[in-house]
Amino acid sequence: MLVFWAQKLVIYSIPKTGSSAIDAALAPHADIAISSPPVLKHMPVYRFNRFMAPLFDVVNGKDFESFGIVREPIDWLGSWYKYRSRPQLQGQDNSTSDKSFDEFVLAAMKGKPPAFANVGSQARFVGGGVGEGGIDHLFQYEQLDQAVKFLEDRLGHTISLGRKNVSPARPLELSEDTRFRYTRKREDEFTLWQSAAR
Repeated sequence: MLVFWAQKLVIYSIPKTGSSAIDAALAPHADIAISSPPVLKHMPVYRFNRFMAPLFDVVNGKDFESFGIVREPIDWLGSWYKYRSRPQLQGQDNSTSDKSFDEFVLAAMKGKPPAFANVGSQARFVGGGVGEGGIDHLFQYEQLDQAVKFLEDRLGHTISLGRKNVSPARPLELSEDTRFRYTRKREDEFTLWQSAAR
């Protein structure tokens, strides 16, 4: 999470949406940069509103706007699946190294997903969507160039993104039945992603 005080902007670090690359590029210019631990770096909107927004209000930090990026939901799951297949996690409960992508997506749909598929929700992270108590400036990961252009205009300097947290290559084969079930069960994820289209 990054905060730019003069520009009145909070940049949320939604996991698996290029947030590490944005943080690396912009943290040196931010007034507040939370890069660790992950639970604070990836603070969702509802938690920010509950714990940090009141602190901002104390020092007249009202009228902040927020920025975030969301990813096509199945592609987002694919990124998590590949990330959790890295060798460092092998043998641990959250490893996907011995799971197919189909198994991973089916497990992620459960009310209480097992550790390897417990990845949260972009829709829950964002809260109310675009505005409405959610994120003011929401962009699709697939339109990253437009997100970067917005930040350049808002912050007043050129931004060059490197590649961070690149996951191992793995096939992302998903049956049509599983895709259909996920699309129906997680309709809010797709609605959110579509709302961010430019």
